[in-house]
Amino acid sequence: MLSWILLFLAGLFEVSLTFCLGKAKVTAGTEFYMWGAGFLLSTILSMYLLAKAIQSLPIGTAYAIWTGIGAVGTVIVGILFFKEPATPLRLFFISTLIASIIGLKLATN
Repeated sequence: MLSWILLFLAGLFEVSLTFCLGKAKVTAGTEFYMWGAGFLLSTILSMYLLAKAIQSLPIGTAYAIWTGIGAVGTVIVGILFFKEPATPLRLFFISTLIASIIGLKLATN
């Protein structure tokens, strides 16, 4: 159970690093470097937690779920914070990705 929690947290840090990238894109000076530091810290934490999770989870499943959490979370962050479109087709495919993540979790012992 702990491995799944670590994997979920790793996925959240994946979302955090993409959020920092998005903020760094529109800033300059000291603020740019602060968002860059957040990006680096989030990347390190995401990779560390993923590495810990795969010690007891199948790497293929863990990696797919980690990237799925990152993808879904990044789309949600894009819609909420960066004014990206929330079209019906986009939401449909995000829903299928969420269903796939859940399916992978259920199919793994």
